[in-house]
Parts: sequence; C-alpha cells; structure tokens
Amino acid sequence: MKSYSERSTLVTILSFFTLTTLLILITVPYNDFSISANNTLINLTDFNLNNLTTSNNNNLLILKILAYSLESKLQGAASMLEFASNMPEMKSMPNTKLLNTTMDSLHGIPSDSDIQKRIIAQKVISYYPVIAGISFILPNGDTYFMEPYSLQSNQTKNNLGFREYFKGARASNDTYLGDIITSTSSGLKRAIIAVPVFANSDSNFNEGSNLTGIIAGSINLDMLNKELQSYNIPQGQRVVLVDSNDTKIADSEIRNFVDDNESFSNLKSYRNAIEGKSGSLLEKVNQEMMLVSYYPMDTLQNRWAILLMHPIGNSSNNFIGDN
Repeated sequence: MKSYSERSTLVTILSFFTLTTLLILITVPYNDFSISANNTLINLTDFNLNNLTTSNNNNLLILKILAYSLESKLQGAASMLEFASNMPEMKSMPNTKLLNTTMDSLHGIPSDSDIQKRIIAQKVISYYPVIAGISFILPNGDTYFMEPYSLQSNQTKNNLGFREYFKGARASNDTYLGDIITSTSSGLKRAIIAVPVFANSDSNFNEGSNLTGIIAGSINLDMLNKELQSYNIPQGQRVVLVDSNDTKIADSEIRNFVDDNESFSNLKSYRNAIEGKSGSLLEKVNQEMMLVSYYPMDTLQNRWAILLMHPIGNSSNNFIGDN
C-alpha cells in the first residue's frame, strides 16, 4: 500500500495551464467561483461541428480539474482512516467477550466501552467531515462499534461480512474503496473506504501479522454532490459522477440528483470512461442530442466515470475523440 505522499504524486500531472487553474480552484472559495459558459466552457449558441475539437479539449480540462478535486477528497479520507488504523489504541485487541453479551441488544459494544477507539473515530469524523461515520468490524464480520453512536443504535444488521468493501479489504489486506451501497444504519447512499487493522506495526500482511478488525469509513456523498453544484455549471449543461455499477454518485443538477433510477450504462461515453478512456462523443441522453465529454476517475483500486453533457440540437451520432 502506497503512503499518502506517494499516492498524491500519482494523481494525473496536468499541463501548466491546468495547474494554474487548479491553484485558482484551491485558493478561491467555492461560493465565489463559477465556471462561465463564455470562459472555460464553450458557449453553445450557434454550436456547430467545426468547434467540436475545441469544445472537447476544454471540457476534458474541466473534467480533469473536477476529478482531481474529488479524488483528493477520497484520498484524504483514506489517509485519515489509515492513520487511525495505525494508532496503538486502535490496534489493541477488541473486547469480544463483552460484544457477545451486547450484540443483540446494542448491535455492538456499549457507548462507554473501548472508549479510546471510539474517541479516535470521533476525532477523525470531526477533522474530516467527508467521512460521515466509522465502523469497527471484527474479522468475522461482526460489528464491534459505530460512531456516531446513533448509527449503531439504528443498525439493522449485526454482521457486515456480506459487504463487498469488507470482503475486498479482508482479501487484499489493504485499503479498499467499495461500491456504492445503501447503509443499513442510516438508509443513505454511501461509498465505503475499508482499512485493515493489524495488532502489530507490520503494515504488510504476513504470517506474523494479526488482523484485529476492519475500519470502515462511510463517505458523505452529499458533500461530493454539493461540490459539483457549487461550480455553477451553465444552465442546460450538466456534470455527473457515476460508479462502475452505473450508480449515480453526484449530479450538478439538484433536481436530477434524487433520481436513483437514472441509468448511464447505455452511453458509450460512460462505458469508455469505465474502461479508462477519455474523450467526447455526440450521443442522445434522455432523447436529447448532447456532446458528452468523459473522463475516468481512479481512486484506490476503484474507477468511477465523470461525464460533462450539454445539448447541441439535432445532429447525427459522431465520434469526436478518444484519448
């Protein structure tokens, strides 16, 4: 598993112009920053096929910037969870005897038990609000505790061994970003980053390592959604973030975010992005002809697709570019 500093260097190195733009994005508050249809994005008035190449290049630049910002948040969450997993208090052996007496009634240990582990989880959530909650799960899948405690109180499953993120972290003995799920404790859509916890200081799994549990941090997708909406995308244009299972994660249009049944799997642009490609295509989206620019967003071992769509009127489907 690469360190945080090593992973940071793997984020796509953009051109000088892109880096300059990123500095503007970082230093200017979201509320004071907007993407203008007459500036970074193409003004689609009198749109014609002659400017598709320019539009493609500009849109891909925007998608790189958005992907960088969103990737950074997820990488930051992973680093926070990894830091917590390496703290001596978190590495100490769980009180499984206590858990056996309270599992059915409390869905874990009492709120005032193993308090040092709970305090670490509380501080991580406080310092990094992209993480909405943290669970400590035993190697057999039993929930040891959840923070905030209200999540544990509302939990409907005592064993989370069936979850893909748990299986992924358990099998790889490494940090693992799971698919989008509906939480059994909050009822909300979440992405889960799971990190193994070992009893010794050896971060690489070997016969001397002792897996004591899995820390699972639930990512607040609403924060990712609000970030996309904060860019003030011009009316009629739209940016969506979609996972590899065709589940929408974030949407720049508030009214469309609540549509959980919307599918993108029929779009070649989406499929290309999931394959690791970037470019632009003319495609019909909800019966309207759109220029769809696409870009893969790679975080940990998972890949999501980020799409930028804007209407161009009636035209035949054409392949514009693929990188």
